Amino acid sequence: MKLKEFDISFKGLKQGKHAFEYTLDDTFFEWFDYKEFTNVAIEVNASLMKNSTTMELSLKSKGTVKVDCDLSNEPFDMEVDGELELLIKFGETFNDEDDELLILPHGEYMFNIAQYIYEMVVLGAPKKRIHPDVIAGTSTSKALSRLEELSLKDSNTEEPDKEEGDPRWDALKKLL
Repeated sequence: MKLKEFDISFKGLKQGKHAFEYTLDDTFFEWFDYKEFTNVAIEVNASLMKNSTTMELSLKSKGTVKVDCDLSNEPFDMEVDGELELLIKFGETFNDEDDELLILPHGEYMFNIAQYIYEMVVLGAPKKRIHPDVIAGTSTSKALSRLEELSLKDSNTEEPDKEEGDPRWDALKKLL
């Protein structure tokens, strides 16, 4: 099985809380063929609460990844963090169809949390990736400069159309 360091063997663990720590880098995401993150530096803390018939897994991650800005295409370090709670029960067959419930077959003694960590980090990353310099208005990207030039031209060409108006809307404006 791939990523064996993410196997949690719970058979010999006593009831109670157990902590595990992992450090993610680029090779972790290469296993999942995910190429949107580079220069990955993420710390993951896993907490397993073992009870007599169930287990509760709590995952928390925090770190940085290098991504390309959606507007300027400039690379930058983006902070990512995430949390995931997973209830683990025992049943007749393996079932991981539910995002918050994992059913392991009776007699199982370990499970791998790599997939859960991957999903937590990827889904926890912001959907819109905007370079902090773009937000602050201090970016000097060629792409952004060109977009600004084009947006000024577009706004100038749209103004005469607004002045003409649409006679269908003019009647409605009189009602106001």
